[in-house]
Amino acid sequence: MASIGETAFNVRSKNAGPFWVTVDIFCGDEAAFATITEQLSSEDVARLFQQPVETIKRFEIPNLHVVKFSLPRPVVQGDRFDRDMHGAQWAVLLAEHDLDASGGYTLGGDAPGKLTRVP
Repeated sequence: MASIGETAFNVRSKNAGPFWVTVDIFCGDEAAFATITEQLSSEDVARLFQQPVETIKRFEIPNLHVVKFSLPRPVVQGDRFDRDMHGAQWAVLLAEHDLDASGGYTLGGDAPGKLTRVP
């Protein structure tokens, strides 16, 4: 099983304002772009980040071999429960996600922003 991080050239995330996070998948070439766009659904991303699929915004940019996902932050940036002020750690969750499996890490648990391993 290949993870997104093993297939893509780079995965990064960043703030998209105080209420949203954007995760960028730089595929590097056409083959990786095709693999990721075919095997990674918006439903997979919604499940990974425990968000309703309706709140996930997906952007595919074929000329650049990039797939972007924007989603609401679980808490407003700067809130006392905000565990990632700059939105940079979200990329790790997606990079470790297997393309052909539903396992990985997910947000959840007892406190907002806590990571939980999903079998």
